[in-house]
Amino acid sequence: MARAGTVRRVNVAVAFDHRGVHLRDTILDTLREDGHEIVDLGTDTDAVRIDYTDKAIEIGAALKDGQAERGVLVCGSGVGAGVAACKIVGIRAAICHDVYSAHQGVEHDDINVLCLGSEVIGPSLAADLVQTFLAARFDGEERHAARLEKIRRMEEGMRNA
Repeated sequence: MARAGTVRRVNVAVAFDHRGVHLRDTILDTLREDGHEIVDLGTDTDAVRIDYTDKAIEIGAALKDGQAERGVLVCGSGVGAGVAACKIVGIRAAICHDVYSAHQGVEHDDINVLCLGSEVIGPSLAADLVQTFLAARFDGEERHAARLEKIRRMEEGMRNA
């Protein structure tokens, strides 16, 4: 996987619930080593319950207001984080526990939030997934852009429902 000096630097918002915090050090170290700017939205302990929904809202706000270009959101399974983040207009979040999904999700679906499960994957895979996600770029192919436009229209329709 690409290391510092070989990837474009990205402003990345990171957030962890009380279970996701177990991957915190690995993810932050990986981002620092690769020279990315970090918007740290916390949590740094598992001593207090922190809802993934609150962290999803914070990640969404950081992306929508331009503090970050991408986000990494970690809970115990990645499932709740992904469900919550996808409810935010303009956020395209996906659970990726394999490298293929981490790059293909960006290349074809332009995901902007990577969701991970701290109780599903270990530190080494988490580091690989974060690097892969941040190195990937949306390919802009017409069929993929058309699908994203459909998603945008779906979101617009939900606002008016």
